[in-house]
Amino acid sequence: MTIPLPSAHAEVRVLKNIRNIIAVASGKGGVGKSTVAVNLALALAKMGGKVGLLDCDIYGPSIPTMLAVTERPTVVDDKVVPIEKSGLKILSMGMLTTEDTPIIWRGPMVAGILQQFISQVEWGTLDYLVMDLPPGTGDAQLTLAQKAPISGAIIVTTPQDVAVLDARRGLKMFQQVHVPVLGIVENMSYFICDQCEKKHFIFKSKGGENVAKELKLPLLAEIPLDSKVAVGGDAGRPIFTTHPDSEVAKSFQHLADQVTATFTRNRIK
Repeated sequence: MTIPLPSAHAEVRVLKNIRNIIAVASGKGGVGKSTVAVNLALALAKMGGKVGLLDCDIYGPSIPTMLAVTERPTVVDDKVVPIEKSGLKILSMGMLTTEDTPIIWRGPMVAGILQQFISQVEWGTLDYLVMDLPPGTGDAQLTLAQKAPISGAIIVTTPQDVAVLDARRGLKMFQQVHVPVLGIVENMSYFICDQCEKKHFIFKSKGGENVAKELKLPLLAEIPLDSKVAVGGDAGRPIFTTHPDSEVAKSFQHLADQVTATFTRNRIK
């Protein structure tokens, strides 16, 4: 399946030095969307790409914790300069506030800071910018979808029916703003027992596969459930970096391969 390049943003000049912008989204919280965004960005960087990671979750930024970023970005010539770490250029609202400071903003203020993230950040030249969108389909998601020249979106779900239902809503939002969806990622797909090496489907099975078929989208990856993901995320040591030979890391590498292959097909076409 080939994904047409978006035409709705043909005149947009923001982020013009970035070849591909990938929005990682979910219809609901708690499905591991930020984990997917972080490890996808690391996998793309490992493949030799120049990669940026933008944490767009204003109310609950988690990227600084997941990558152990404590530095604050600087401003040069009225543009924010992202922090560079783990081979990525990183920016998050979590870098601009203290850890225990709540963001008590109404919608217009959130839209304003997101537009600044889009237009007033010095990313330089990138092959990929991975945007970790907030969960849901509200004002923040619409602002990003309409203001940024997104090349393609990835929708993250888990196998349960309630998560799959919200994945459908996420797809419809992107369709309404003419952003192509690259495919579905099913996170926490299964658990592999150390003793028997057999797949155990803790949260049902084939939820992502079924919704991908229903929506006529590729199932880009099935990410296993592994406690090392949570431990590494809390410690600022993503599993893709700490356990590169694990099944989880291999799944993220497969996801990166699928994403880059899609963009390559589009350019050839």
